[in-house]
Formats: sequence, structure tokens, C-alpha cells
Amino acid sequence: MNDCLFFGENEFPIIFKNEPDSITKPIQFKFENENENENEKQIKQISSADFSTIFLFENGKAIEYLNYSKQKPEEIQIENIQKVTVGWRNEAILTIEGNVFAKGINIDLQNANKFINISSLIEDKNDRIIQDIVSGYSSIYLLTSNQNAYGIGSNDSGQFGFRFYNT
Repeated sequence: MNDCLFFGENEFPIIFKNEPDSITKPIQFKFENENENENEKQIKQISSADFSTIFLFENGKAIEYLNYSKQKPEEIQIENIQKVTVGWRNEAILTIEGNVFAKGINIDLQNANKFINISSLIEDKNDRIIQDIVSGYSSIYLLTSNQNAYGIGSNDSGQFGFRFYNT
């Protein structure tokens, strides 16, 4: 039988073992919830970086697992998620409607754990419908439906973007 990592009501996930400089064998992720049907458990996308991992399901819902935390994965309270991306200091979510919600210390220093709508920060209202997103080291990049690109982040490592938080 394959090793499985179960996310369920009474199970606590352990994603990594303390084995420095070694590669562990793959572990299968399984999600259990008696209140959901099988279609709601189908994984559509995974994005992960240093601090967190987000699992996006086919039903447009997502859960976030904080890699260095002993908390269970939490459901992200945003509806109709199309894509997720996780960077070193940020996370971003693209909805089917074209809105982008992001969080992180390089997005809003005072509310680093709260998702905010960053597409609304784009001055040109015709560019506020976002088609694609990607997280960088300390930045998030947005591609609009008009094929324009924007960046947001801390810019401490030369990223392109506008600074949102106050230092």
C-alpha cells in the first residue's frame, strides 16, 4: 500500500520529515470529509512555496495548509476560485469573475493573513478583469483581459510593481 497523507476531521497532516539533504519518497494526499461528495474532493491545482500550500478543488473551493504550523488545513473563504498561486511571501487567488485576492507581508504588512482584492488597486478600470496570475519571490504578477501586465509586491529585490503597504 502507498503511504497516504489524510486530511480529515481527526487527522493531522505531517508533510515533511526532519531529514535534511535527503529526498523522501512521494506521499499521496487524500482528502476526507463525510459531508462532501466525490467530485468536491477532486484536486484541480496545487501551489506551494516556503510558508504555505494551497489545494484547489474542481468545485472552485480551496484549502490552505501553513507548512510550519500545527494547524489543520483551513478552507479559503473565497467563492468560484479558478487559479491559485503561492510565492515566498504571498498568496494570490484568481476567481472565475476575474478578481484577484492576495495576502502576505509584502501585500499588506498590517493584515498579512487577510486576503484583499488587489485587482481593484489597478487605476485603469478597463484593466481590472484579470485573466492570469503568478507569484514571484516577493511579488504577484497579473495579466489582464486586455493583455496588459501589472505587478505588486515589496520591490526589495528589484521586482516590478507598485508598493501597497506602508513601511
